[in-house]
Amino acid sequence: MYELPTYLVWGFLESGKTTLIKETLSQDYFNDGERTMILSFEEGEVEYDADMLEKTNSFVIQLDSIEDLTKDFVISCQKNYYPDRVMIEYNGMYSIDDLMDIADETDIEIYQVIVTVDASTADMYLKNMRSIFVEMFKMGDLVIFNRCDDDTNVGSYRRSIKAVNPRAQVGFERADGREMSMEEILPYDINADVIKIADEDYGVWYIDAMERPEAYEGKIVEFKGEVRRSPKMPGGIIIPGRKAMTCCEDDITFIGYLCKLNKTKSKTLKRILNKQWVTLTAEVRAEYNDAYQKTAPVLYAQRIEKAEPPEKTLIYF
Repeated sequence: MYELPTYLVWGFLESGKTTLIKETLSQDYFNDGERTMILSFEEGEVEYDADMLEKTNSFVIQLDSIEDLTKDFVISCQKNYYPDRVMIEYNGMYSIDDLMDIADETDIEIYQVIVTVDASTADMYLKNMRSIFVEMFKMGDLVIFNRCDDDTNVGSYRRSIKAVNPRAQVGFERADGREMSMEEILPYDINADVIKIADEDYGVWYIDAMERPEAYEGKIVEFKGEVRRSPKMPGGIIIPGRKAMTCCEDDITFIGYLCKLNKTKSKTLKRILNKQWVTLTAEVRAEYNDAYQKTAPVLYAQRIEKAEPPEKTLIYF
């Protein structure tokens, strides 16, 4: 019939979805007279009041389960209510695949996925339902942690998201709605002549360098990593890095940067083998590379030496 721009607000029960939708509808940039249909799959503590709905030209349809969202239902809403756009308050226990199946069959067009997280319960969910949380993080265009306080581990949460979805924007809000500072104190001296990355800090460095490659331009780094190379790779290039668990034991990935060996010195290595552990000293340059499809760190090795694996070889986010 006609395209339905759709904004998906996704999160566990009491994660702030309704509050976010109400605040968004009330903003001048969004409250432009267009008719908004809110599809809600749960009833939390916060409700939609009639006065707010009237002022924002919005209405709510309560659905009991994802099975209620069918092709016929969407067509019926278009014919009977003529919404200009849709906001879906989506239960965190639902899979995104169920919604995408309906979108493929209808005029629903997902414009943005916003994930809401209650910081006070985030650790519990990450411990017990990590795979579900990670699915949301992977799909989110914007992830908002609310109800934060001074004890909220902003850096750890942010890295967990960036490890699985580098493009996601991440925000943190206090209980009173004030935005929290996301500045993280790095566990190493970025201004040192040689930035020495401890084994346990590799993940911090990897995420920060990927996000801010220009901050490391021309810097010298030293870290321990496992080499990845194959006959398919151009000569003189390796990828040193670490294995990281981003979700569960079945979701372990290797994270590392391209490294060029043009002028490398070594006292302990004549040949660098695949899966060999090394200590690498290299200059970082922010360059566009087809392997990254964007500007990202490329390492230019100065020295590479044989090394023993660290006590813990796996990185956790």
